[in-house]
Amino acid sequence: MSRSFALGDLLALSRASKLELETWLANADPGLASQVRTEAQVRGESSAQFVRIAVADFLAEADEEAWADLLSAARSATDPGAACLGRMTAFRIALEVRQ
Repeated sequence: MSRSFALGDLLALSRASKLELETWLANADPGLASQVRTEAQVRGESSAQFVRIAVADFLAEADEEAWADLLSAARSATDPGAACLGRMTAFRIALEVRQ
């Protein structure tokens, strides 16, 4: 049985083991799991490292619009944690493109 993760769970999970994170994400959103693996490999990072940096970048750099988008996605999602991670992943990628 798969369980949903809230934002706090995602923040805690981003500090968890690579296996635990990948297992949850593969069940929660297989497409996002694949994207995270691919983006991590491109950067020479593990999936857990990629997620930790995406979360940290979002917390440090997100403006009101990004937060509103994240909260809106979480509110309407079956798995709010996966929805948040999707937004944070997109934010990290966009942030890197801007730099």
